[in-house]
Amino acid sequence: MRQTLVMDLRQLDTLIAVAEHGRFSAAARALHTVQSNVSTHIAKLENELGTCLVDRQTGNLTPEGEVVVARARRVHAEIEALSADVASMSSEVTGSVSIGVIGTTGRWIAAVFLDAMAGAFPGIEVSFVESTTGPLIPLLVNGQLDFAIITSPVEEPELAGQPLFDEALVAIAPLDHPLAAQGDRDTDIVELSKHDLLMGPPGSNLRDHIDASAEERNVAVHPLAVLDGVRLSATLAFQGYGPTIVPVTAIPTWAQRGDWVILSIPGMAPRTVALASRRRGMLSTAATEARSVLREMVAKYGPSQAGISVR
Repeated sequence: MRQTLVMDLRQLDTLIAVAEHGRFSAAARALHTVQSNVSTHIAKLENELGTCLVDRQTGNLTPEGEVVVARARRVHAEIEALSADVASMSSEVTGSVSIGVIGTTGRWIAAVFLDAMAGAFPGIEVSFVESTTGPLIPLLVNGQLDFAIITSPVEEPELAGQPLFDEALVAIAPLDHPLAAQGDRDTDIVELSKHDLLMGPPGSNLRDHIDASAEERNVAVHPLAVLDGVRLSATLAFQGYGPTIVPVTAIPTWAQRGDWVILSIPGMAPRTVALASRRRGMLSTAATEARSVLREMVAKYGPSQAGISVR
């Protein structure tokens, strides 16, 4: 017969603290306890699971420890959701919601979303985590985010993605660059392949999208510099460092005019931005309401953003 585990939340909290702080002594300070309690909780948890979770020499988690921490974070997310759901049944919807967002979308959606939430659900505390798609995915899988706005396709098997909108890709070129000297207001991937570009790292969604478009035309694009951040690429292009390809949402209103040109790329497919959430587990009432409001704001304000087509 399979043995029933009797671990408690203190043990899981302790392991999470060790993961976040790296040493038993630092974890003890974070938990406002003594190091011997940290050691005891970790030892009991390891005994329950029959495996080593923390390498005592380095303070790092073992592979088994990483798995347990990921699950423990999801357990905490579910407990917090349970508490918020029960409270919301007898009063206004309350709780906290943590949302991941890529910077180009956060630029235009965050303010209108926060205003809408403050009006409709003042008892919900909203926090945004802005990053690129790659770092947001593990935060979402581990339960540190309730849902996230990321680029598609969403290839992580633990997550499900629903398309929100498509956004056109454009090229930015400084005025003294040959791309700008042509006088045209559009270009194509063949012409762009003739010039070194500011690009994202291989494996990032936007870089893969651009490389696939180039491959279709039997050309290849070459990086002038590799930058893990779409808005950083746009900023350096505005500053005259070199040309780049970015989604149109990376271009703020003030950047419509300056010492650069913005070129449309008619032959390049748009990129898709999706709303991603975990396949397993339920969203809290607060997160469910926040997700609904977010969709409403995208539907309402998306069409007014240049180059965006709402799904």
